[in-house]
Parts: sequence; structure tokens; C-alpha cells
Amino acid sequence: MPPNRLVQPKTPAKRAVPGVEPAKYGGARKFGGVIRGPGVPPCQGAGLDALSGQILFVFSVGKSTVSVLCDSQIRELVSIEPFQENDKRPGKISFGVSSYGYDVRVGTLFKIFTNVSANGGLAIVDPKKFDDDSFITVDTNDTGKDHVVIPPNSFALCETVETFAIPRDILAICVGKSTYARCGIIVNVTPLEPEWRGKVTIEISNTTPLPAKIYANEGIAQMIFLKADRTCAVSYADKNGKYQDQAGLVLPMVD
Repeated sequence: MPPNRLVQPKTPAKRAVPGVEPAKYGGARKFGGVIRGPGVPPCQGAGLDALSGQILFVFSVGKSTVSVLCDSQIRELVSIEPFQENDKRPGKISFGVSSYGYDVRVGTLFKIFTNVSANGGLAIVDPKKFDDDSFITVDTNDTGKDHVVIPPNSFALCETVETFAIPRDILAICVGKSTYARCGIIVNVTPLEPEWRGKVTIEISNTTPLPAKIYANEGIAQMIFLKADRTCAVSYADKNGKYQDQAGLVLPMVD
């Protein structure tokens, strides 16, 4: 469904939060991700069922606001090294600052998952005890190629070219680039928390039944920066997060 299409709820919510009358939200509509309609105050939001359009719940968000940083604000507020403009680069997957985000590049080092362990047995993915032997390490600086190949229905870990320092009142979320997404290649990164620093470890999944090429030193994902109107009480630096100041690709760790 296009993001700006109006969604007319078919029926009032069957369940309501305390103090909320479902019937009075029956005329509410969704426009551009915002709920507007009879009885929905500006300081409240509502959750819609994706299929029926029915309002499932209403929640209060108080008077707090969250804004998305534009290109000029990203330049001013977020430390990104090396910083690149989003210039036209023929034959390259785009990277650099965009209108409301920053397209990061994937580096040259990749760890590609293999389902055969070093002892010849079946490899097991265990987030509490992740074995480096489950990966084949490939560096395009050593191979002389501009890409790596991820096997069908497998994944690889890699790192960004860029190093970030996130301010205390900003959270960054990551989304994949359309070029790769249209090929069945999915990028996953958890949010960059306030005052987190380092290079980002990226997981790339090849969801297709065919081998997939990933191009080093070219765009791989977009970071979107959300600025809160209040500073968090505890930042990633305050709690000495285990992935703080990572200089490159880091495997899963559990404290």
C-alpha cells in the first residue's frame, strides 16, 4: 500500500485501552503514517490493522517530538568519517549524504557464513558462543576483485567504511538500499544508540536461490538519524556497551 494512501477503518476497535472509547475513533484515517480523525488528539496515536484498516489501539505520546535530520543537520550534528557528498558516480551503487539520511559504504573485509564446521560436522549458529570457524574470511584487497559472492540462502558479516560518533540526543536506524533489495539481498543493522562510536558491523542476507555479488567500497545501506527533544538519562557510553569503539567487523558477544 502506498504510504500516503488514506486508510478508512471498517469497524471500531474490538479492544480498547483504559479510558478510550473505541467508537469515537471510527472515522479516523491514516495519512502519511499519522492518524487523524474525530476524537484523536494531536498528542495521541493509533495502531491500525494492516489488512482491515481497523484501529486496534490508541496510545499517548505526550508532547515529545522526534525529528528526522536533513542533510545540513547531518553535516552539523553527526560525526561521520570519511564524509562523502552524494555525487553521481557512474557504474557505482550510490553513497554519501542524501536529503534525509546518509548512505554508507561496505568495506573490503567480509566474513561469509558456511554451514560446514572446521571438524567436518554441521555448523550451528549460537549467539552466545559464536564460532569464527563458521565463516570464510575474504578481503577484496587480497583477492584483487571489487566484490565478494554470498552463497544462496546464506549471509555475510561486513563493516562500514565510515566511522560514526552518535550524539547523546540522536538515534540512528538503518534501512537497506533499493538496488540490493530489488535483488533479494537484505541488510540488517540494529539501531546506533546515543553516544555509540565506531564502525558499523552489517549483516547481509542473500534470500535468493542463486549466488549474489556484493560490491566493496560502494553503497550498502542508509542511516536515518532521529533527534529527540529530550536527552536520554543513560547513553550507550554511560553503560559501557560491549560494542563501543569497535574499529571494524565484530562477531556477536554476550556479557
